[in-house]
Amino acid sequence: MNALAEPIRTAETPVRTLDATWLRDLCLAVGADDAGFVEVDRPALAGERPHLASAFPRTRSLISIVVRMNHENVRSPARSVANAEFHHTGEDVDHVTRRLAARLQREGIRVLNPPMAFPMEADKWTTDRMWIVSHKPVAVAAGLGHMGIHRNVIHPRFGNFILLGTLLLDAEINAYGQPLDYNPCVECKLCVAACPVGAIGSDGAFNFSACYTHNYQEFMGGFSNWVETIADSRNGMDYRRRVKESETISKWQSLAYGPNYKAAYCMAVCPAGEDLIGIYQANKKQHLVEFVKPLQEKREPIYVIPGSDAEAFVKKRYPHKTIRPVKNSLRARSIANLLRGMPLSFQPGVAGNLSARYHFTFTGREPAEATVAISGGKIQVESGHNGEPNLRVTADSETWLGFLAREKNLLWALLTRRIQLRGNPKWLLAFGKCFPN
Repeated sequence: MNALAEPIRTAETPVRTLDATWLRDLCLAVGADDAGFVEVDRPALAGERPHLASAFPRTRSLISIVVRMNHENVRSPARSVANAEFHHTGEDVDHVTRRLAARLQREGIRVLNPPMAFPMEADKWTTDRMWIVSHKPVAVAAGLGHMGIHRNVIHPRFGNFILLGTLLLDAEINAYGQPLDYNPCVECKLCVAACPVGAIGSDGAFNFSACYTHNYQEFMGGFSNWVETIADSRNGMDYRRRVKESETISKWQSLAYGPNYKAAYCMAVCPAGEDLIGIYQANKKQHLVEFVKPLQEKREPIYVIPGSDAEAFVKKRYPHKTIRPVKNSLRARSIANLLRGMPLSFQPGVAGNLSARYHFTFTGREPAEATVAISGGKIQVESGHNGEPNLRVTADSETWLGFLAREKNLLWALLTRRIQLRGNPKWLLAFGKCFPN
């Protein structure tokens, strides 16, 4: 079949349209295990479009590719084995998208192939998202799987033992994929049982902060905390008091060979996908013994923020694991990012029976008004002032962000009226407990 439905594009010719069958065959030929296509104006990608337009304004279609991992490696209690698999497969994804982009470029198609993961736009850390494209929603829209309750895409055949890549095309495709009409997730809740910090709720809730703090301890914010620990240490002995030697070696290993996930147990125990589900259903007890129990029983450090839901969970569920308290590294540096990030840092267990409404008015560099409502262990952040609040907070935006980062003193800010409260201050104390630092 002819690769292209139209001749090579010039300034005067219309947008190219690629044949979907030819394009999928090309994706497989350069090393992808599966591929799907989605148009850029798909409603499901509305949140992605501003970022896509910023990175590659000519984007008309997206290619989502899947590269599968060795699931036995990912399941291993030895995280070195699992992490090597993540890193090698990630490199494979980048090689596949680069080869695919090169082939399309030779056909006269303009194409952008962002990295599978890192590097990212680090200057946007704490102010905006660092990544160019979110691979997961693109893959779901293209029909390559659905999100499980563990927030990983589950491919209908390969399960969640996959990594994803995305290419942005200045071309249209004559047939696009559609989301699967079923979810491969079997709702076995094994990811709930295996998570060492209780980040995944059996009701589908997800504690982003708990997962991020432990699993990504050697990435981004966790690395920043480590550097600050070095800076704060008086000497080598003081540093060793704060950081175990094994943790220092782990940081060196991450710097030399790529950052290591501390868990990713949710992926390790997942039995979904045609290639895997039959073995699980034939002997569920054996699956528990072979893959779930070793992770649950493993003696290991668990990184938590003091006062968080994760700390309480580990103390109760895994007393044989060692709690390692760390600072909260989700420090927003813009009011917009702060408001977007509140639901991610919110601790429902700590909030308990708190029922309160807060009106925030930010002045100065980033003026904004917002309402934060907490009730029933849930948080809702809205633009503007809605309803009758228990507490009104008016704050200079830079002062408030500095206070949250522990760079500004609250008493000083109150005395200088850079932060003003209307209402009982006890509501601010209750609010703060929901976001432990």
